[in-house]
Formats: sequence, C-alpha cells, structure tokens
Amino acid sequence: MTGRTRPTRAETRRRILDAAFAVFGEQGIAATKLTEVAAAAGLTKGAVYSSFASKDELVLALMEEHAAHRLEASLTSFAEADDGGAGLANVAAVLMYEMRADAVWHRLLAEFFAMAHHDDRRRDALRRRRREVRDTIARALNRLAEGLALELPLPAEEFAVVLLALSNGLAVEADIDDEAVPDGLLGRVLTLIAGDAVAKVQAASDLAAQPPPERKSPSSPRKR
Repeated sequence: MTGRTRPTRAETRRRILDAAFAVFGEQGIAATKLTEVAAAAGLTKGAVYSSFASKDELVLALMEEHAAHRLEASLTSFAEADDGGAGLANVAAVLMYEMRADAVWHRLLAEFFAMAHHDDRRRDALRRRRREVRDTIARALNRLAEGLALELPLPAEEFAVVLLALSNGLAVEADIDDEAVPDGLLGRVLTLIAGDAVAKVQAASDLAAQPPPERKSPSSPRKR
C-alpha cells in the first residue's frame, strides 16, 4: 500500500483560501477565528500559520487574489473581442458578472476597511496591498495599450484607480439595491471614459484593412 500523500504547500494554501472565503463570508472577518478556518479546511491551526502569519494577512491575500482574477478575466475578454467597442462591452460584462456573483468580496473589503480605519497597522497593510493591486492593473493596462497601439484616456496608474473604484462602488450600490445598477451601466461609463481612444484605434485598423486603390496603367501615347 502506498502511503498517504501530503498536500503540497500550494495545495494547502489553496484549501486555506477557499475555507477562509467561505467562513469569512458567512460569519464576517471580525467574528471568525483562525481555528475555524483551519477546521473548515481540514487542517491544523499550525498549517494555517505556516502559510499566513496572521488573519489580516489571510484576508489581504484573499482580496489580492480576487482582484488579480477579475483583472485577468477582464483583459482576456477585451483581447478576444472583434473590435475595441466590443472589447469595452466585454470588460464591462465580465466586471458586472463578477460584481454580482461575488458580492461577498466587496462586503469583506468594506468590513476590513472599517476595521483598519482606527488601526494604523491594518491601514498600512491594506494600503500596501492595494498599491500592489493597482500597480499590477496599471502594468496590464500599459501592456494592453502597447499591444493595440492604444492611447489610454488617463495615465495607467489613474485608470487602475478608476476601474477599482467603479467596480467596488457599483458593487456596494448593487448590494444595497440591485435595481439601482442596471447591467449596462458600467459599459456605458467605460465608453464615456475610453470610447474616443478605442474609436481612433478602430478607425485606424479599418483604414489599414482596406485594399489599396487600383493603379491605372498609363495610356499609350497616340500616333499622329
């Protein structure tokens, strides 16, 4: 008989993150103990601490992973579109879907922000992680712009802030009153922000795709 295979460090981390999301989402961050997360993951408390130094670090890792997932899904949807306008619509659709499907993420962010408001250590940790997320988004936006020869309507760093603020803010409003945030709202806002830049790229692409005009052969001179 083969011995029982121990999970890898990556597998352990994945189990902890999944369990933490479930427990935090049900009980809230403040009311949850790491022993409860460990039990939900089928691990010891020591295994949790071997991957995350504290509950705060676990929460921040969850938020960072979620932001990275949304970014990857959004940029993939833009790249797969037939044109820039459809790309913006795809990005908005992905963000709206994620926003509605994963409303618990935004509640966790709001709770941790409230917890950090009067705690300098937590606030500094949250600030550092959000800067890392914004930097990742900004780099991705710059790569996308370079690949499409697209001039962003704002510096990438500021555009990253706008994307996060829009998706987080609309998620909060939708969680309070779902009818207040129609599905196409984010798409219309992104079109207002970036529509001109995308339209210019699309126009240039359409022009480049046109066949060159036929050259007429010069007529032979008439004989007298």
